[in-house]
Amino acid sequence: MPSHALPTSEQIDHWQVMRQHAFKSVPEAGRTITYLGKKFHVYPNTFWPFLDSQPLVRNFRIQRGESVLDVGTGSGVIAIFACYQQASRVLALDLNPAAIRSAHHNAQAHGFVGVMEVRHSDLFDSVGDERFDVITANLPFRDKPAPDVVARSQWDTDFRTNRRFFEEVAQYLKPGGRIYFAHSNFGAVDEVRRLAKQAGFSIRMIAKSAAKRAGKRQFFVFLIKPAAKHGRTD
Repeated sequence: MPSHALPTSEQIDHWQVMRQHAFKSVPEAGRTITYLGKKFHVYPNTFWPFLDSQPLVRNFRIQRGESVLDVGTGSGVIAIFACYQQASRVLALDLNPAAIRSAHHNAQAHGFVGVMEVRHSDLFDSVGDERFDVITANLPFRDKPAPDVVARSQWDTDFRTNRRFFEEVAQYLKPGGRIYFAHSNFGAVDEVRRLAKQAGFSIRMIAKSAAKRAGKRQFFVFLIKPAAKHGRTD
């Protein structure tokens, strides 16, 4: 494989199927994962804290007192790191009941029950009319049919979740607000850029993980903002 080549679809499929099996095989009592020096507990069928969100967590900036909406929270890691940055309110959403259970546990374990609220929600369905200074999202990267809720953490059937995110996100963002959006080199990168620009946003990559070997998986984070009327989008 050339040094610049991406992993093949077959390689990514195999890796992701194995990870889904691992998520499902967690003991009922759960297991503890160490992520960026902190402990997170995950129950069966929850997406684990992993490298995919690290460029976002290492590079997003929350000002003291800002409000944060975390979409697709999984075990709650992005929401909890927003709490550590002294957000005044963090609302964490997920469709997966196992993820909700894990995120509730981790909010309590890290001492953020008074700041962080966890809700079961299909994207923005449970948000109401609240708006936020910052929205974070680690949605499934690949346009691929997902047979169950665990697969939906990695695969997005017909890219419906991502399309709906960009169609609706502006109504939950305060004026001057911003979005931090995780993605990968094996995902639908061009489609994400297109959807963001079509929805009236500027989008630029602000950080990425360093691939350990040529041609391997790489993760990054986009900073997305409402585009100026005559501004440039990256």
